[in-house]
Amino acid sequence: MEAYKREFIEFMVDCNVLKFGEFTLKSGRKAPFFVNAGAFVTGEQLKKLGGFYAKAIHENYGDDFDVLFGPAYKGIPLGVATVIAYSELFGKSIRYCSNRKEAKDHGDVGILLGSKLSDGDKVIIIEDVTTAGTSIQETYPILMTQAKVDVKGMIVSLNRMEKGLEGKLSALDEIKEKYGFNTHAIVTIQDVMEHLYNKPYNGTIYIDDKMKAAMDKYYDSYGA
Repeated sequence: MEAYKREFIEFMVDCNVLKFGEFTLKSGRKAPFFVNAGAFVTGEQLKKLGGFYAKAIHENYGDDFDVLFGPAYKGIPLGVATVIAYSELFGKSIRYCSNRKEAKDHGDVGILLGSKLSDGDKVIIIEDVTTAGTSIQETYPILMTQAKVDVKGMIVSLNRMEKGLEGKLSALDEIKEKYGFNTHAIVTIQDVMEHLYNKPYNGTIYIDDKMKAAMDKYYDSYGA
């Protein structure tokens, strides 16, 4: 596992973004872990987060893209932090773009925030965590109605590796199959288990045998 992936897992734990216990998800599933990217709240945290996203994007997609699109609302700070980091780390100026929940009819009119989209723009979508793939159903039509863009792919922080809406493939694989672009994550839940299982971090074992058994049981039901 690449060093930045190990660092990102520890970073999520440090920021209380990745938690272990008993949680009821929006989907109604009872999960033994929870990821809340909204817990990245300080300037230092967002700077580091943008760096992790930028490294994962560069590793998986290279430099051949023009725009980073972050769906409202969580995607807005993710996109801004990542284009800043990308410029600093890789020396390429990437435009950021987000959607508004409601179109604006005065001043900077329209549904988009940040850069406008033009025909031929190569776009990467950035999100926090995709559990069931519902948000992309809202995001993709917005992109397609603004311009004839080329969506190169999608990046999320954590691939939960759970069944998506169709109940067969993972949410990211369903998105890839349906929309025809690649999907990647900074880390997968498998990476998390590999790095933390019975390995103390800052004096705490976050995934002991009991938690590992709970996670295995969860993935017996919902794993893709």
